[in-house]
Amino acid sequence: MPNEKGGSGGCLCGGVRYRVDGRLEDVGACHCSQCRKTTGHFFVATACDRATLTFEADGTLAWYQSSPDARRGFCSCCGASLFWERIDSSKIDILAGTLDQPTGLKMTDHIYVDDKGDYYDIGDGLPQFGQYYESE
Repeated sequence: MPNEKGGSGGCLCGGVRYRVDGRLEDVGACHCSQCRKTTGHFFVATACDRATLTFEADGTLAWYQSSPDARRGFCSCCGASLFWERIDSSKIDILAGTLDQPTGLKMTDHIYVDDKGDYYDIGDGLPQFGQYYESE
């Protein structure tokens, strides 16, 4: 169930700290090759309205333009992957592992499973989509 109260989080070294004062969506997993290469495994994230995200510390926040349509935020000191943002969207994805506990969130599904790594299986029984969500 989504978290209507928001939350806070940050990177390993503390160079980036953020707060969300609004709804956090439930967590989804992306298995595309870009997400796997960025995180070292698959990407698990929540999302929020960009306007509800504020930074308590962002001195080490850097952005990488990973495609013409999206960029990824990370800490330039400790290397933690923190955000994924579509350029023309009012939403931003936040990597779930960077949130302070407890989050109150639940994982809901997997996307881009046709591109997943060959070294693991998905066995949690959640819906799986070969590419992006087929309904969109």
